[in-house]
Amino acid sequence: MAKDIVTRFAPSPTGFLHIGGARTALFNWLFAKHAGGKMLLRIEDTDRARSTQEAVDAIMDGLSWLGLDWDGEPISQFSRLDRHKEAVEAMLANGSAYRCYSTPEEVDAMREKARAEGRPPRYDGTWRNKDASEAPDGVDPVIRLKAPEDGETVVDDMVQGRVVIPNKDLDDFVLMRSDGTPTYMLAVVVDDHDMAVTHIIRGVDHLTNAARQTLIFKALGWDVPAMAHIPLIHGPDGAKLSKRHGATGAEAYRAMGYLPQAMRNYLARLGWSHGDEEIMALSDMIKWFGMDAVGQSAARFDFKKLENLNGHYMRATEDAELLDHWKVYLAHADGGKDVLAWMADAKNAATALTALPGLKERAKTLVELTESASYLWRPRPLDTDEKADKILNDDAKAILGDLHAVLEGVSGWAAEPLETAVKAYAEQKELKLGKVAQPLRAALTGRGTSPGIYDVLIALGRDESLARIHDQAAKS
Repeated sequence: MAKDIVTRFAPSPTGFLHIGGARTALFNWLFAKHAGGKMLLRIEDTDRARSTQEAVDAIMDGLSWLGLDWDGEPISQFSRLDRHKEAVEAMLANGSAYRCYSTPEEVDAMREKARAEGRPPRYDGTWRNKDASEAPDGVDPVIRLKAPEDGETVVDDMVQGRVVIPNKDLDDFVLMRSDGTPTYMLAVVVDDHDMAVTHIIRGVDHLTNAARQTLIFKALGWDVPAMAHIPLIHGPDGAKLSKRHGATGAEAYRAMGYLPQAMRNYLARLGWSHGDEEIMALSDMIKWFGMDAVGQSAARFDFKKLENLNGHYMRATEDAELLDHWKVYLAHADGGKDVLAWMADAKNAATALTALPGLKERAKTLVELTESASYLWRPRPLDTDEKADKILNDDAKAILGDLHAVLEGVSGWAAEPLETAVKAYAEQKELKLGKVAQPLRAALTGRGTSPGIYDVLIALGRDESLARIHDQAAKS
């Protein structure tokens, strides 16, 4: 039944949340939400040399930023070592696993011999049927699966279809190392069973593990979960997404000013589709999601498409919510903490909120929005860029002097009366509107380009606007 469906996201804490991992987490989350089930989080931290708490925190932070919550407490794979050993003991007892006393050097020699004879390089089963009495002294054994030697193992994959692997191609792989630590292959199976996982959704690069893990499930007498191996994400050039293509971690996209709702929408469409829908509300994604619409081909990451989608979400997001996202971005951006400190003042926060409608219409990312908004917190007298300097010549200063008097007389500091006053002044002086608006923009923002001029006047308010106009008009 739907309520019994359980998925899991199981990252290794050796770095940040990779964008491919974020997409895997999203698919698991959507599949579980669609079915009214649960998504669990398991931290696969058995590699103690490479696993760090910093990475665990970064993964959870990335998931939280994307709005992907998990059910229950995160589970540490390393903490379940005793349970993994218990499972191996059960396999030794039922004859589906055995102790292997071959040294690493002997196993290497077996592989070299097989290679020389044109066979796949693998362990040759030397200890498969030997009696324990033949065990050499002073050698700690590994535990190997006694894999079936004939027949085939079938994985009915929800994305890749029916995958058949001849059992002769699956050697007696190691379940537990000689130091008593489990291999990834064993730990994953035991954990998935104990967590009651019904559907394993992961990257297609794990498809080769699926047959081996199926053998372990069967050796322990457990049901094999349904499996879905989703396509990888490639860069624009068709190669597997890597650092040379640009950012690969979720935290980097936050720092580049992307909104979590845009990232969710974009990642959902990488390998999955619903008709021609490009822009999807989260509720629709949950309603529509299914593995039947996940393709087998690798998905290509298109940075321009993501930027355009983010621009849509910038414009569509309510101002108060966008302000919250903006603050999250600033907390992780270079120089952002200074802007956050400015916004901590309630009056300044209200100014930023007032400015947002004009700002978000012209920005595709929160980086662009912050740059456009910088006029709000830069101190007087404003520094001016090269374009503004060229605009603010003697003629422009004379116009600003006139505009100061005109705007000072405007009653009701709102878009309509301000626009009426500026246009009336331009007509009176027989000037094109641009000849008036450009100096006004440069005086108010210190830049040659900015949000709409009336949006800027309203955001700054009467006193600050008039003071900035006066600064430039009086400048020698």
